[in-house]
Amino acid sequence: MSLSLENRRIALVGGAGFIGHNLALKLKSLGADVHVIDNLQVNNLMAFIVENAQTDTLYYRQIIFQRLHQLNEAGIPIHVVDSRDYHALSKALGDVKPQTIVHLAAVAHANRSNKDPRSTFDNSLRTLENSLDCARGHAEHLIYLSSSMVYGNFTSGEVDEETPCEPLGIYAALKFAGEKIVIAYNQVFDLPYTIIRPSALYGERCVSRRVGQIFIENAIRGDDITIQGDGSNRLDFTYIDDFVSGITLAIQKPEARNEVFNLTYGESRSLMDMAEIVKEYFPDVVVNHKEWDRLMPKRGTLSVEKAKRMIGYDPQFPLEKGLKKYIDWYRSIENSNSVSSPLGV
Repeated sequence: MSLSLENRRIALVGGAGFIGHNLALKLKSLGADVHVIDNLQVNNLMAFIVENAQTDTLYYRQIIFQRLHQLNEAGIPIHVVDSRDYHALSKALGDVKPQTIVHLAAVAHANRSNKDPRSTFDNSLRTLENSLDCARGHAEHLIYLSSSMVYGNFTSGEVDEETPCEPLGIYAALKFAGEKIVIAYNQVFDLPYTIIRPSALYGERCVSRRVGQIFIENAIRGDDITIQGDGSNRLDFTYIDDFVSGITLAIQKPEARNEVFNLTYGESRSLMDMAEIVKEYFPDVVVNHKEWDRLMPKRGTLSVEKAKRMIGYDPQFPLEKGLKKYIDWYRSIENSNSVSSPLGV
């Protein structure tokens, strides 16, 4: 059984970011009444406006304009609200009256989190607590986006949702704390939840400096690709379309309530695998290596068998297929007037 998305009121808190805007467009295309709530500050428009107007900043700013234009064209309202402000968020959610809340607000970068823990706490746990408190007694379902980083160093090549979590560093610890708070709200207030653990996301209109974005942009610019360690470390790279499809299923399927799911491609690949695929499209790119970051856990495959079995998750994009789409998008914006030529090329 699936819940109908037709006219279902869905609020995406932190919904103007990389994941959020892609999810909003997907849900709207399926008939949902989608509302984006975002302060446009974290990895978003305001962050790049206040930075120096260098080439990268101008480029990313225009990509964000492209996101906002697509949301506007789709008729998706954007409520410019700081979700750290309990009263402002409460009013916005009170106006929308969502049946489902998807909490996406966060600092989506482990290195930045470790350098600025106070801001990470504010934009992760404080915003989550506000979403939860506004949701209890009102929303039917809250979805929380956690991270594969909660597992810490993988002790085997594959983890599933029952694998004990040993988070490493501030970002991972806050994500795991968020999971525990979400579960506590269910225990105390009976608020239905779904916790989702993504891994190594990549895809169109990302400005968060994730690894796939860095590799492709360096290759376009003619710069070297730098890999931590010898390149053998494995990540479960996940194309944004697969991930968005998985979240959509979690909204639709009652079986997803009060469950934790890995939502990844379900097959890890090495960093060198990604670099070699990029080299197929940019043969002159040079790959360098640097010392491994001790706060970056050794990872691998996240089993998605539970998501396949319970909600019908069916990822379609192995790394070769997803990277081709991603590179094709970069080339398309090079040849269009919608965004400046990438990174000064």
